[in-house]
Amino acid sequence: MTTPRAPRVVGRDPLPAAVPGAWPARPPETWLLSVSGFTADLDADAPGKVLDAEERERAAAFVRAEDRERYVAAHLGLRQLLGAYLGVEPAAVAFTREPCPGCGGPHGRPAVPGHPLHFNMSHAGDLVLFAFAGGPVGADVEKVQPLSVVDQVTGSLHPRERAELAALPAAARPAAFARCWTRKEAYLKGIGTGLSQDPAADYVGTGVQPVPVGPWTLVDLPVGHAVPGAADGPAPDYAAALALREATRSG
Repeated sequence: MTTPRAPRVVGRDPLPAAVPGAWPARPPETWLLSVSGFTADLDADAPGKVLDAEERERAAAFVRAEDRERYVAAHLGLRQLLGAYLGVEPAAVAFTREPCPGCGGPHGRPAVPGHPLHFNMSHAGDLVLFAFAGGPVGADVEKVQPLSVVDQVTGSLHPRERAELAALPAAARPAAFARCWTRKEAYLKGIGTGLSQDPAADYVGTGVQPVPVGPWTLVDLPVGHAVPGAADGPAPDYAAALALREATRSG
């Protein structure tokens, strides 16, 4: 696999064109949304016109304004992108749920019924990451945490990953942990379990090269270009990763 390009930016780059029959052969694509930038340009009537009743109800349930703003921006952005890929208006995008891989119930990954397009979404801080592919895909973006937090949660990693982090100088551990954690969450979201599966069960590595897990390829994504003030390079306070089934890999 070639080195991935930085994700395109919602609100700055042209929206994708709908190409009938292109999935699953179309290469996976990733997008980033800056919540602050997207919200600043947002039509105040957009949530009421575009989001469905369930989304509006969930948005209204958030106590903190920043959480509500992030949720609304993420779901408007998702609908905008899905509408462009599918060739429909964002408000017309219909969602369903795949079967849960654990119990088989109808509360697994979100999907668009009757279409081979798969997607995944993650948000952290000011960023929302979207991934689209012709097969199962997982994505995760995280803020790099301070060393005190890293030391508290390192025990939840695979034993080899814990050993790798312990061998690093303190200053290098937060970035290495962020690489590892985003790969791990992207993979777990891709297989559909999320963190209900023990994150210590699979080894994805903490180094600069991700380690594949079975048929899944893990890719670190540069995410700086959507962050205000970081247009010339990666944002040092964020990490992101993509997980792709073998059939959805691009070369």
